[in-house]
Amino acid sequence: MAERALRGMSLGSRSMESDAGVEFADRITVHYDCEDCGHVTEVTMFAEAEVPLVWECQCGKEAVLREHERPEPTKPVKPQRTHWDMLLERRTMDDLQVLLDERLELLRAGKLRRRSA
Repeated sequence: MAERALRGMSLGSRSMESDAGVEFADRITVHYDCEDCGHVTEVTMFAEAEVPLVWECQCGKEAVLREHERPEPTKPVKPQRTHWDMLLERRTMDDLQVLLDERLELLRAGKLRRRSA
């Protein structure tokens, strides 16, 4: 083994750098209160950062910045369209039934192969 080897050191788990001479950015601690469960969430942020009015609570609901009111929703949330929704925009249920019957007939006649999943 080489004489330069670092023996007895768990490389990768600890840094060899020190914090000497490092100036940390100014920080603030903001508090969010969850109206539903009463949790208080503390978040440390950069002092010049724009502080959001809402933060996700540990219970999964929204917590509001302390001493502020819950902001009004900007616009209604549109539900995500599924493949089925998009298919129904292009075809009627009668059209889909005809296509299904045709494909089942071809499959039963042996003219189509089943795809394995």
